[in-house]
Amino acid sequence: MKFGICNEIFQGWKIEDTFAYAAKAGYDAVEIAPFTLANYVTEISAAERTRIKDAAARSGIAISGIHWVLVKAEGMYLTSPDAAVRAKTSRYFYDLVDCCADFGGKIIVVGSPKQRNVMTGVTFDQAWGWATDVFRNAVKRAEDRGVTICFEPLAPSETNFINTAADGIRFTKQLNSPNFKVILDVKAMSSEAKSIPQIIRESRGDFAYFHANDVNLKGPGFGAVDFTPIAGALKEVGYDGYVSVEVFDFTEGPEIIATKSIEYLKRVFV
Repeated sequence: MKFGICNEIFQGWKIEDTFAYAAKAGYDAVEIAPFTLANYVTEISAAERTRIKDAAARSGIAISGIHWVLVKAEGMYLTSPDAAVRAKTSRYFYDLVDCCADFGGKIIVVGSPKQRNVMTGVTFDQAWGWATDVFRNAVKRAEDRGVTICFEPLAPSETNFINTAADGIRFTKQLNSPNFKVILDVKAMSSEAKSIPQIIRESRGDFAYFHANDVNLKGPGFGAVDFTPIAGALKEVGYDGYVSVEVFDFTEGPEIIATKSIEYLKRVFV
């Protein structure tokens, strides 16, 4: 199994220092949150994208992709009743594909609960159709550039739009593209009635990325979630992508989060 870690854990670090530390700790990849670099990816120049890609290569680590893609990118909304807002969001996802590919990344994780909530006065079916249309051009661009856009089912406590892996798969399958899949996230799956291993098995072939964390918002091994059956299910379905550490509680600091998370993952994925 290949392991990654999200760069926002290393708050305030230079990106090249993050690459170096992650590589030293034993990770295979870093997952970049664009807001740590600029408010909008369109503000990251071609030269800077190349510099970041080259810095990762010098550290001997891959850039798996990007996530938290609408943080600080104001004015975006997947299910807005305003057609101009949706058009702007659609174009921005197209730009995100180019940025990810320019970094050498292969995956875009789309969580963005605050930018997809179904607004008052909007029906769920309207939101579903509008969000689908937002992704059409970006998915075509993703096919051209070798990037997979991964929609993330999230808990009802975070959003009222697409809360289960099954619904996420139904949503992404509409565009009939190998470059539009879902991501499975341990914290998010923990909100479902089904067990995480069952969700993994039922999602075989339909997810292209995996986030490792705990319901306590910390890293794998920092809470009550047992990753042993999770590791077994991922192996059973033949998943060969990244298992990427994503946390929301940075209390322990980046060094401890990074080192203890990968130590735990490598024990359970033996």
